[in-house]
Formats: sequence, C-alpha cells, structure tokens
Amino acid sequence: MKYIHNGLLFVTLLPVALFAQADVFIAPFGGYSLGGGQFDVSQIKVDTAQTNGNESVKIEESSHYGLMLGVNTNDPGNIYLLYSRQASELKSNGMFTPNLLTSLDVDYIHLGGTLYFPQGDMLPYVTASAGITRMQPDGWSNETRFSMGIGGGIEYKVTSNVGLFADVRGYATFINSDNTLFCDENECLWHITSDVMWQAQANLGLKMSF
Repeated sequence: MKYIHNGLLFVTLLPVALFAQADVFIAPFGGYSLGGGQFDVSQIKVDTAQTNGNESVKIEESSHYGLMLGVNTNDPGNIYLLYSRQASELKSNGMFTPNLLTSLDVDYIHLGGTLYFPQGDMLPYVTASAGITRMQPDGWSNETRFSMGIGGGIEYKVTSNVGLFADVRGYATFINSDNTLFCDENECLWHITSDVMWQAQANLGLKMSF
C-alpha cells in the first residue's frame, strides 16, 4: 500500500535527520505485552474459497524488547523513533487449554513525541505515536497495518545525561476485517469480526542523552 511504502521511507531517513542535530538520545527498554485482541477466524481454501469452520484466536501475552532514538526539545519533551518486538504465539481457545496455531512476532515501528512535566529530578510525561505494526507468523504471510499509540510514565534523572524511565503504552492496530489475513499457498486465516487489535505494554528502560 502506498502510505505504508511512504511511511517506511520516512522511517528509514529519520535517524539521519535526528543525529544531524544536537542533544540526541538513545533509550533501550524491555517489558511485558498484554492483550492482542480476540478474533473469530475461519480457514479458507485459496483455490476453492471453501471455509473450514470458525474459531476464536488471540495473541498470547509475552515479554518484549525495543529501542528509541530521538531528539530532546525545549518544550520540554522529545521526538523519537521507536522499535519494539514481541515474540509471541497465535492460539485458538480450546475447551480446557489453548491450541497453538503458529508462533508470531509482533513489531511496532512508530514516530512519536513526548511532553514532560518536570518536578525536580522526576519527570512525569505523556506520549503519543503513530506508525506501523508488522505481524510475522511462522509459515504464513507477513501482515503490515497502520497503528497508533498513547501512553504515560515517569523518568528519573540519575545525571544530566542519564535517566531511568517506566511507562505504560496502549497500541491500536487497524485491521480491515474484509480482507484475508495470514495466508500461505493453500489457505488463509480470515479475520471476520474486528477492525482493531488492542495491545498494552508495560516498560522499563534507560535513556542516555549526548
């Protein structure tokens, strides 16, 4: 899709523009991802368009890791590029235990901004971002969708250039329920009920400014 290709080009060129300016930062982080929605899907035969019944599936909760690169501003705040990866699984709801359909990596690549409310060395903040969610199941086609994020947290300034932060973020990934999702050569998992996938993240990280 055109907007995705343009967005990927912008994301590729952004770090060059950021590091050409002063007062940049790097912030590795890790945490836990919750949610992932619950969707009704059916397996569809590509050649015959026959369905094999419906079942409910969801993305399992799991840990994630990521990195932010950005520029501090005078608002006070910052502008950043965020990358986050969650190694998870797509499971159907069995009678007693979930059934594994496939392993699934979920990547967020977002451009965002943060606004701080300084209180000495403690810096509460709110943040918002937009970009793409890339879902990569094992043995099925990769899917890329537009997504948005919002969150809040607090940063503690250890020194003038080093800070520790904790935050909570919510992500909404927009999925068109009229299209097939996760296909191979013979069949697809067809998303039939929901237009939005919601996820929440709890993060801890280290911010280093230069």
